[in-house]
Amino acid sequence: MNITEKDRELLVLLGENARAPVAGLARKIGLSRATVQARIDRLERQGIIAGYGLRLSDAYASGLARAHVMITLAPKVLAQVCVSIRGIHAVKSLYSVSGTFDLIAVVEAPSISELDQLVDRIGMVDGVERTLSSIILSTRISR
Repeated sequence: MNITEKDRELLVLLGENARAPVAGLARKIGLSRATVQARIDRLERQGIIAGYGLRLSDAYASGLARAHVMITLAPKVLAQVCVSIRGIHAVKSLYSVSGTFDLIAVVEAPSISELDQLVDRIGMVDGVERTLSSIILSTRISR
């Protein structure tokens, strides 16, 4: 995919606030409103922009208990485990990783007690051999 430096600047601004007015985006990157709208349309058509999402306020998110759950799998169960974990809505993202663990899940729950139950639920998924959790204390950088 061929994107320009201005496209990258636009993607950064949209990442910060996807609902920003096109005129404001245009001012910030030094292009006309029509040009910026055309770039957004092109980036969407090309699949570079796949959609727009919700970002929670720091005040709300700080009230959630969050953790990284490192997961070790039995051999040849990756696809099956991913399908099972996809059904757990408190799992916000799941990454395949290299190293000691096979997967890392980022999870969140309204309380430590519910987070504990969530980690147990992940550990009971067929094919999961073991988990190791690290509770997130604070976010230092989020982009």
